[in-house]
Amino acid sequence: MTKTKIAVFASGTGSNFESIANEIKAGTMDCEISMLVCDNPEAKVIAKATTFEIPTFVFNPKGYTNKELYETEIVEVLEQAEVEWIVLAGYMRLIGPTLLTEYNGRILNIHPSLLPAFPGKDAIGQALDAGVKVSGVTIHYVDEGMDTGEIIAQESLVLEDGEDRESLQERIQQMEHRLYPIVLQEVVQSFVNKEGKDIQ
Repeated sequence: MTKTKIAVFASGTGSNFESIANEIKAGTMDCEISMLVCDNPEAKVIAKATTFEIPTFVFNPKGYTNKELYETEIVEVLEQAEVEWIVLAGYMRLIGPTLLTEYNGRILNIHPSLLPAFPGKDAIGQALDAGVKVSGVTIHYVDEGMDTGEIIAQESLVLEDGEDRESLQERIQQMEHRLYPIVLQEVVQSFVNKEGKDIQ
Protein backbone atom coordinates (compact mmCIF):
# COMPACT_ATOMS: atom_id res chain seq x y z
CA MET A 1 0.00 0.00 0.00
CA THR A 2 1.41 3.35 -1.04
CA LYS A 3 0.47 6.48 0.83
CA THR A 4 1.55 10.06 0.19
CA LYS A 5 4.28 10.97 2.63
CA ILE A 6 4.03 14.35 4.33
CA ALA A 7 6.15 16.30 6.78
CA VAL A 8 4.45 18.48 9.36
CA PHE A 9 6.30 21.62 10.45
CA ALA A 10 5.38 22.96 13.91
CA SER A 11 6.88 25.25 16.54
CA GLY A 12 4.62 24.94 19.58
CA THR A 13 2.03 22.70 21.20
CA GLY A 14 1.17 20.87 18.00
CA SER A 15 -2.60 20.74 18.29
CA ASN A 16 -3.06 20.66 14.49
CA PHE A 17 -0.27 18.10 14.20
CA GLU A 18 -2.16 15.94 16.69
CA SER A 19 -5.50 16.29 14.89
CA ILE A 20 -3.93 15.24 11.58
CA ALA A 21 -2.08 12.34 13.20
CA ASN A 22 -5.30 11.14 14.85
CA GLU A 23 -7.21 11.21 11.55
CA ILE A 24 -4.42 9.27 9.83
CA LYS A 25 -4.44 6.74 12.66
CA ALA A 26 -8.21 6.41 12.25
CA GLY A 27 -7.71 5.57 8.58
CA THR A 28 -9.56 8.56 7.13
CA MET A 29 -6.61 10.01 5.21
CA ASP A 30 -4.52 8.67 2.32
CA CYS A 31 -1.24 9.97 3.68
CA GLU A 32 1.24 9.36 6.46
CA ILE A 33 3.35 11.73 8.52
CA SER A 34 6.90 10.67 7.76
CA MET A 35 8.56 13.48 9.69
CA LEU A 36 7.92 16.23 12.21
CA VAL A 37 10.15 19.26 11.62
CA CYS A 38 10.42 21.57 14.62
CA ASP A 39 12.47 24.72 15.12
CA ASN A 40 11.98 24.81 18.89
CA PRO A 41 13.76 22.15 20.99
CA GLU A 42 11.40 22.95 23.90
CA ALA A 43 8.15 22.56 21.92
CA LYS A 44 5.46 20.27 23.30
CA VAL A 45 4.76 18.91 19.82
CA ILE A 46 7.96 16.84 20.03
CA ALA A 47 6.51 14.65 22.77
CA LYS A 48 3.33 14.22 20.73
CA ALA A 49 5.37 12.99 17.77
CA THR A 50 7.06 10.48 20.06
CA THR A 51 3.64 9.24 21.20
CA PHE A 52 2.65 8.62 17.58
CA GLU A 53 6.09 7.08 16.84
CA ILE A 54 6.75 9.70 14.18
CA PRO A 55 10.41 10.59 13.46
CA THR A 56 11.45 14.14 14.28
CA PHE A 57 13.99 16.61 12.99
CA VAL A 58 14.49 19.27 15.66
CA PHE A 59 16.83 22.18 15.08
CA ASN A 60 17.72 25.53 16.60
CA PRO A 61 17.92 28.25 13.91
CA LYS A 62 20.37 30.18 16.09
CA GLY A 63 22.90 27.43 15.41
CA TYR A 64 23.05 28.35 11.73
CA THR A 65 24.45 31.47 10.13
CA ASN A 66 21.53 31.78 7.71
CA LYS A 67 18.19 30.27 6.64
CA GLU A 68 19.64 28.64 3.54
CA LEU A 69 21.89 26.42 5.66
CA TYR A 70 19.18 24.96 7.86
CA GLU A 71 16.67 24.70 5.02
CA THR A 72 19.26 22.78 2.97
CA GLU A 73 19.63 20.35 5.86
CA ILE A 74 15.83 20.06 6.13
CA VAL A 75 15.58 19.25 2.42
CA GLU A 76 18.15 16.48 2.83
CA VAL A 77 16.23 15.00 5.76
CA LEU A 78 12.93 15.17 3.87
CA GLU A 79 14.42 13.57 0.77
CA GLN A 80 15.75 10.69 2.85
CA ALA A 81 12.24 10.22 4.24
CA GLU A 82 10.75 10.44 0.72
CA VAL A 83 8.49 13.31 1.78
CA GLU A 84 6.26 14.65 -1.00
CA TRP A 85 4.30 17.41 0.79
CA ILE A 86 5.02 19.90 3.56
CA VAL A 87 2.19 20.82 5.91
CA LEU A 88 2.74 23.86 8.13
CA ALA A 89 0.90 23.63 11.44
CA GLY A 90 1.91 26.50 13.67
CA TYR A 91 5.40 26.80 12.18
CA MET A 92 6.49 30.31 13.13
CA ARG A 93 9.01 30.96 10.36
CA LEU A 94 8.68 32.14 6.80
CA ILE A 95 9.60 29.44 4.32
CA GLY A 96 12.68 30.44 2.34
CA PRO A 97 13.71 29.95 -1.30
CA THR A 98 15.48 26.62 -0.64
CA LEU A 99 12.33 24.81 0.52
CA LEU A 100 10.06 26.74 -1.84
CA THR A 101 12.11 25.64 -4.84
CA GLU A 102 12.27 22.00 -3.76
CA TYR A 103 8.58 21.74 -2.82
CA ASN A 104 7.08 24.25 -5.23
CA GLY A 105 3.27 24.00 -5.08
CA ARG A 106 3.44 21.31 -2.40
CA ILE A 107 3.50 23.35 0.81
CA LEU A 108 0.27 24.05 2.72
CA ASN A 109 -0.41 26.38 5.63
CA ILE A 110 -3.34 27.08 7.92
CA HIS A 111 -3.94 30.60 9.23
CA PRO A 112 -6.41 31.78 11.89
CA SER A 113 -8.08 34.55 9.88
CA LEU A 114 -9.96 35.09 6.65
CA LEU A 115 -7.03 36.04 4.48
CA PRO A 116 -6.08 38.46 3.05
CA ALA A 117 -7.26 40.05 6.31
CA PHE A 118 -4.85 39.88 9.26
CA PRO A 119 -1.81 38.05 7.89
CA GLY A 120 1.26 37.38 10.00
CA LYS A 121 1.54 36.97 13.74
CA ASP A 122 -1.34 37.20 16.23
CA ALA A 123 -4.12 37.18 13.65
CA ILE A 124 -6.68 36.58 16.40
CA GLY A 125 -5.48 39.61 18.33
CA GLN A 126 -5.48 41.66 15.13
CA ALA A 127 -9.10 40.70 14.44
CA LEU A 128 -10.22 41.57 17.97
CA ASP A 129 -8.39 44.91 17.88
CA ALA A 130 -10.06 45.73 14.56
CA GLY A 131 -13.50 45.00 15.99
CA VAL A 132 -14.56 42.69 13.16
CA LYS A 133 -17.82 40.78 13.41
CA VAL A 134 -16.65 37.77 11.38
CA SER A 135 -13.37 35.87 11.44
CA GLY A 136 -12.34 32.34 10.59
CA VAL A 137 -9.70 30.06 9.12
CA THR A 138 -7.83 29.96 5.82
CA ILE A 139 -5.89 27.08 4.27
CA HIS A 140 -3.57 28.14 1.48
CA TYR A 141 -0.56 27.22 -0.58
CA VAL A 142 2.69 28.80 0.57
CA ASP A 143 4.66 31.22 -1.57
CA GLU A 144 7.48 33.65 -0.80
CA GLY A 145 5.18 36.14 0.95
CA MET A 146 3.66 36.14 4.41
CA ASP A 147 0.31 34.36 4.10
CA THR A 148 -0.06 35.49 0.48
CA GLY A 149 -0.30 32.13 -1.32
CA GLU A 150 -3.29 30.88 -3.30
CA ILE A 151 -6.27 30.18 -1.04
CA ILE A 152 -7.57 26.61 -1.05
CA ALA A 153 -10.37 26.80 1.53
CA GLN A 154 -11.87 29.17 4.07
CA GLU A 155 -14.46 28.83 6.80
CA SER A 156 -15.94 31.69 8.78
CA LEU A 157 -17.47 32.19 12.19
CA VAL A 158 -19.39 35.08 13.73
CA LEU A 159 -17.84 36.63 16.82
CA GLU A 160 -20.04 36.57 19.88
CA ASP A 161 -20.85 39.72 21.83
CA GLY A 162 -18.02 40.47 24.23
CA GLU A 163 -15.92 37.57 22.96
CA ASP A 164 -12.40 37.57 24.38
CA ARG A 165 -9.15 36.21 22.97
CA GLU A 166 -9.33 32.90 24.83
CA SER A 167 -12.85 32.14 23.61
CA LEU A 168 -12.16 33.11 20.00
CA GLN A 169 -8.90 31.19 19.92
CA GLU A 170 -10.58 28.07 21.23
CA ARG A 171 -13.35 28.24 18.62
CA ILE A 172 -10.92 28.90 15.79
CA GLN A 173 -8.69 26.02 16.88
CA GLN A 174 -11.68 23.67 16.92
CA MET A 175 -12.44 24.77 13.38
CA GLU A 176 -8.80 24.26 12.35
CA HIS A 177 -8.67 20.76 13.82
CA ARG A 178 -11.75 19.73 11.86
CA LEU A 179 -11.03 21.52 8.59
CA TYR A 180 -7.30 20.95 8.07
CA PRO A 181 -7.43 17.13 7.82
CA ILE A 182 -10.40 17.32 5.42
CA VAL A 183 -8.73 19.80 3.07
CA LEU A 184 -5.37 18.04 3.32
CA GLN A 185 -7.02 14.79 2.30
CA GLU A 186 -8.68 16.49 -0.68
CA VAL A 187 -5.41 18.08 -1.82
CA VAL A 188 -3.46 14.83 -1.44
CA GLN A 189 -6.14 12.83 -3.25
CA SER A 190 -6.14 15.31 -6.12
CA PHE A 191 -2.34 15.08 -6.30
CA VAL A 192 -2.50 11.29 -6.31
CA ASN A 193 -5.09 11.23 -9.08
CA LYS A 194 -3.05 13.63 -11.20
CA GLU A 195 0.17 11.71 -10.63
CA GLY A 196 -1.51 8.36 -11.20
CA LYS A 197 -0.22 6.89 -7.96
CA ASP A 198 -1.61 3.60 -6.75
CA ILE A 199 -3.28 3.93 -3.36
CA GLN A 200 -5.17 1.04 -1.88
